Amino acid sequence: MPAPPPETGLQKGPTPERILQRLDWKVIRRLDGLLQGDYRSLFYGYGVDFADLREYQAEDDIRYIDWNVTARMDTAYVRQYVEDRDITAWFLIDLSASQEIGTAGVLKRAMLVDFATTVARLLTRHGNRVGAIFFGGRIEKTIPPRSGRVQVLRLTHELLNFQPPPGGLTDLGHLLSGALGVIRRRCLVFIVSDFISVPGWDPSLNLLTRKHDVLAIRIWDPIEMELPDLGWVRMEDAETGEQMVIDTRNKKFRSQFRQGAILRAEALERTFRRLGVDSLSLSTRDDLVDGLLRLAARRKYRRR
Repeated sequence: MPAPPPETGLQKGPTPERILQRLDWKVIRRLDGLLQGDYRSLFYGYGVDFADLREYQAEDDIRYIDWNVTARMDTAYVRQYVEDRDITAWFLIDLSASQEIGTAGVLKRAMLVDFATTVARLLTRHGNRVGAIFFGGRIEKTIPPRSGRVQVLRLTHELLNFQPPPGGLTDLGHLLSGALGVIRRRCLVFIVSDFISVPGWDPSLNLLTRKHDVLAIRIWDPIEMELPDLGWVRMEDAETGEQMVIDTRNKKFRSQFRQGAILRAEALERTFRRLGVDSLSLSTRDDLVDGLLRLAARRKYRRR
């Protein structure tokens, strides 16, 4: 079978079929060989049936500590459950205007589409169900969970055709709190966003992690971390439309910009660790296979 023609990012007129074909060929086939079918390191369900107690070990998820038993035994114990074989996964997808940024020919939104399509394909081909909530300043669309290839194509189609509303700052708190009202049963939840948002969304994330297994996927572009020397440049905020002219030749300004971006990224990672959220930082220049392998390794390490 010949390889499909190369296709990078959101080119003119990509179809869900072509995107899925490309990802099947370039990403999923490679993952099949590298993970050797061990997708449980990426995706695992949570049953509702209590199975046993055992002593707490380093790297156990603290959410499963049984505090009553711990108090009686004077040693930390964690609850174990019988895992479901079937998984229901939800994608909480931030499609605000800042996703339209990208360098080297790849938009953040293109990486977002590739990630969501790949993971949805991996899940549904094993009989699991996937659904999605689209966010563009408010919850714009909800796709109920279903299994099968048709569901993956529907998700990809909706992602390609969604148009973010103009203007306004992103508040991820609205997405997370809205998801709490939609997703009832314990699920696997992917938050796919650049996490460029007004502050104050972490309490909603904390509530979400108490009910669900949450993974945070941060999509970013290198230009958001380090400005190149391009001389005088007119820059526009993708979400508010506000413009300013800056001198990128100024080394001090570029250094301050880079330091501020690093501090924001580190603060975000601290929030995820504090709330027990597995996370993946995925650049528009990253290899998606490498990113998913990093995520699998992190989740497998936490479960030991």
